[in-house]
Amino acid sequence: MTPPLPENPDDATIRDLLGRVRRIAVIGLSPKPHRDSHRVSAYMQRAGYEVVPVYPRESSILGRPVHRSIVEVATPVELVNVFRRSEELPGVAEEILKGGAADAAAVWFQLDCVHEDAIRRLADAGRLVIYDRCLMVEHARLLKRR
Repeated sequence: MTPPLPENPDDATIRDLLGRVRRIAVIGLSPKPHRDSHRVSAYMQRAGYEVVPVYPRESSILGRPVHRSIVEVATPVELVNVFRRSEELPGVAEEILKGGAADAAAVWFQLDCVHEDAIRRLADAGRLVIYDRCLMVEHARLLKRR
């Protein structure tokens, strides 16, 4: 029998996380302004967070240098925000657990980003995992910034 999927953290836990993190790696950050990954990341930048783009192409997004994979991010990040198709999440979880963003205490899978095995693996490894929620929406709701 498959173990139950860990529940998303409560509001107090998410509020605490968003109040203490400063550096967010964004896997799948598109250079296209109309894409959700771009809009959410630009919002988080305006809210005072440092965004670290992870994207297989481009040299700069949102004025920041781009890393080809999370494994290439050499400086610590506190949160990994993921914009990838659900079927790609096991590979993303594997990269995170093998040293990409080794210091990140939390992984945030955006809306419709749900893969039960990936979520369980990260949670079992001690990471706080938030899934199927929008970081921008939750930030605005919990920290009252728009």
